[in-house]
Amino acid sequence: MRMSVEVPAPFGRLLTAMVTPFDAQLRVDLAQTARLAAYLVDEQGCDTLVLNGTTGEAPTTTDSEKSEIVRAVVDAVGDRAQVMAGVGTFSTEHTQTLAKNAVAAGADSLLVVTPYYSRPPQEALEQHFLSVAEATELPIMLYDIPHRSGVPIEANTLRTLSRHPRILAVKDAKLDLAEASGVMASTELAYYSGDDVMTLPLLAVGGSGVVGTSTHFTGALAKQMIQSFLTGDAGDALEMHRRLSPVFTGVFATQGCTMVKAGLTALGLDVGGLRAPMIEASADQREDLLSALRGAGLDAPIDAA
Repeated sequence: MRMSVEVPAPFGRLLTAMVTPFDAQLRVDLAQTARLAAYLVDEQGCDTLVLNGTTGEAPTTTDSEKSEIVRAVVDAVGDRAQVMAGVGTFSTEHTQTLAKNAVAAGADSLLVVTPYYSRPPQEALEQHFLSVAEATELPIMLYDIPHRSGVPIEANTLRTLSRHPRILAVKDAKLDLAEASGVMASTELAYYSGDDVMTLPLLAVGGSGVVGTSTHFTGALAKQMIQSFLTGDAGDALEMHRRLSPVFTGVFATQGCTMVKAGLTALGLDVGGLRAPMIEASADQREDLLSALRGAGLDAPIDAA
């Protein structure tokens, strides 16, 4: 007998950390940004688009470019999907400024990563996130990615932060299912997988969905996998997980922005190059990704007119 699973999903089930299209001069291409956003929402079924994250090359875009990107996507799909703006930096003051800029640009919510490199202690992390939460009225997803930021958001810190009415969710790239399960059991935080291949395992302990990178290609099927699991069809969910896993992992052969741009361009949606220090995918990396897409039946040309 199938049993459905009910878990909170304040930002929907399928979120994509969107790449930022550039033109031939590596300027932000707002027209192509709008086309990509429409493709992700209308063809891949994204509930929320996450902008200005690492996949969107936020380390190399200016504050004004970040606002322009949000405005372009809100104009393109804001009536059909939520728009979440990445605003996290290693400076609390700058993060607050970016949060306010995101409000002005029309964002629906904020993604706030752990302050990176400086490795603040847990008390400082708590103060940082609470200060950002007080800077605007927008709901917040925390981004816990210690292998990039240098420090985790510990379980007790997450429990404390969960008491703030605007801190609703976690993008979890810590890959500690036992800890995630415990935090979910003791709070109302919604957990979203920050590593595509961990989506199904996280769902199994109470997760809500995924903030994906491969979902530029796998979105519709990843959403089917999530819905199958939540409605009690674990067999179908497992089958989809196994089918998509080579793509889930293939986009991280090098940095996600690199592989996604290579794949989109190969399939006919030209999103341009990458700003330094990022470099384009090698021929072997591109072919490996295209092979994974072919294996999953996801190599059809993209129509994003």
